[in-house]
Amino acid sequence: MKRPGAEPYLKIGEVAKMVGISPSVIRSWESLGLARPRRTASQYRLYTREDVTQLKRARFLRKVRGLNAAAIVQLLRREGKIQPAGDGSAGVIGAHLRQLRARRRLSLAQVARAAGISVGFLSALERSQMSGSVGTLRKLARFYKTNILDFFNAGGTTTRQIRPAERKVLEAGTGVRMELLAWGNTTMEPHLFRIAPEAGSGDPYTHEGEEFIYVLRGELAITLDGEEHRLKPGDSFYFESAIPHRWRNPGRGETQVLWVNTPPTF
Repeated sequence: MKRPGAEPYLKIGEVAKMVGISPSVIRSWESLGLARPRRTASQYRLYTREDVTQLKRARFLRKVRGLNAAAIVQLLRREGKIQPAGDGSAGVIGAHLRQLRARRRLSLAQVARAAGISVGFLSALERSQMSGSVGTLRKLARFYKTNILDFFNAGGTTTRQIRPAERKVLEAGTGVRMELLAWGNTTMEPHLFRIAPEAGSGDPYTHEGEEFIYVLRGELAITLDGEEHRLKPGDSFYFESAIPHRWRNPGRGETQVLWVNTPPTF
């Protein structure tokens, strides 16, 4: 998958040849967090060069140092190469949603009806069997009078410098990765969005505040009140969050966007 101006994605067969391991090993290592491929709407895995580098490191540790998969994961975590599986995972979101509903003594049917989703889908979210899109998570956060920041477990004091390995991460549906760039007592909420081809926000949503986005790589199609705007690398875009909006990656490579909300009530 190649596109001018964007790093090409790699399929699992290509990655297996480059790394020197079988696709089945890659899939098993993926479940441990050694690779985190993007997925298309058809659930095809798409890997980056960073994934290949990580997998080559894991293969070296297995072959030369004799470490098993669990020991490799522990070592890479200590080195800051991968984050614990719980950080921003579907499991954290599911547990948080269950807790919010239990506190209010509401049924699945009551919450699903209020958020405009099916009971089965909400149940799957709470049991961490599925992940919700940004639009769905926003609807649930609005119903519970909270915000998506709570799903990041983003408490604590403000840190001036945050290294890439320290970012708080939320996988918001298929192919959308949100990396929180600052948290604590801030007046802005900055994210790095990584959006796979065909992935997007899902249904339109609204909230309080203002938003500024700057496209670093790839393309972004954002629709405000039914009007679509196509953004390319170097383009910036500003809008009021109260306007119904949705967005998607219409290209063939990953889209990376610096996305800033203020106030931090996203």
